[in-house]
Amino acid sequence: MTDKTGSSLAVTLFSEILTNEQLIRNRLSRVLPKGMEISHFSVLNHLSRAGGERSPAQLAKSFHVTRGAMTNTLNKLEWAGYVHIRPDWDDARRKMVAISPAGQRAREAAISAITPMISEVVGELGEDKVRATLPVLRELRIQLEKPE
Repeated sequence: MTDKTGSSLAVTLFSEILTNEQLIRNRLSRVLPKGMEISHFSVLNHLSRAGGERSPAQLAKSFHVTRGAMTNTLNKLEWAGYVHIRPDWDDARRKMVAISPAGQRAREAAISAITPMISEVVGELGEDKVRATLPVLRELRIQLEKPE
């Protein structure tokens, strides 16, 4: 995309994505249960859906954040009682993280809180448009996940 039209298209695409991301974050922040941040919900949702334990390094990689950022999020979740963090029995230098029963309940409360908002947006767009958009967004994510 070296021509002017291609560059303009790329800038427009990324501008739309970034604006949408900010708007989504604002709406989610308003409807999530009090005290829950988007990062907290994301980690709880990931742990719930993945089943079993994950190391902080695995979680950081999954979310494309630094280990320090993930450690900060996990410390907040552990303080709230939403995750259990234990030493890795095979390698004492590592830790393992699992969602707690309280974390499952917090995730379910968050899902209940955000579902109406998400359903409304999907309903207004139309399911056909949303289904048609998903493959493009997935392909874009896959392209962006490739090492530079």
